[in-house]
Order: sequence, then structure tokens, then C-alpha cells
Amino acid sequence: MKQETSIVSASLNGARSSPRKMRLIADLIRNQEIYRALDLLNYSRKKRVSFLFKKLLLSLLSNWKKKHNQSYSEKKEYLYIKEVRVNQGKTLKRLRPVPQGRGHRIRKRSSNITVFLDNKKET
Repeated sequence: MKQETSIVSASLNGARSSPRKMRLIADLIRNQEIYRALDLLNYSRKKRVSFLFKKLLLSLLSNWKKKHNQSYSEKKEYLYIKEVRVNQGKTLKRLRPVPQGRGHRIRKRSSNITVFLDNKKET
């Protein structure tokens, strides 16, 4: 007996923004309906991070359509963002020259993002 899952995922690895900034936006869109989340990202003040999340959500929606061979409007389903994971990716380490021949380390952080989409039947 095979159970069919309706969960679809999309991920973005190596996004050039720190995980702390990414988690602020991730908390904003978690458990939201997908089109509402896209609207929230349109009006977010963190433009660079919200642009990355917007691309990821559009990819997620495309993955869902490809898996189910249908458009969103054909069935009465409520697509929502089930889970958002933001983990730390690779860190680029650079040196910044400071007085007396020293160097201070600069860490340029990146993030790995994974988003899961699920659906609920509307009642």
C-alpha cells in the first residue's frame, strides 16, 4: 500500500545573505498561504532577502504544478508553506587591513534555505 504525499520542496543553497537576516523573513512567511506570502514579500523592507525568497516560492509553486499536472485554480486546495528551514552555508573569510600591520577578519556568511509546500482541502 503506497501512500501518496502532497508535500513539495524547493531549496536555495549559498544565498549571499546571513542566516540571521534570512530567518527574519522566514518567520514572516511560515504557515502562510503561498499567494499571501508572495504579497508579504512584495512589501517587505528587506528587499534583497525578500527577492531571494520570492524566487524560491515561485520555484516551489512550479514544482507543485509539475508534480500534480494541474494549475492551482483547477482544484479547490489551500496551498500553504508548511516549513521553512534556514541553515548556515559556507562562510567566506577575508582580511581587512588595520593599523600597525595587523589584519581583522571579515566573515561573509551565506545561507541554505529549504521550503516545504503542503495543501489542505478547502471545506
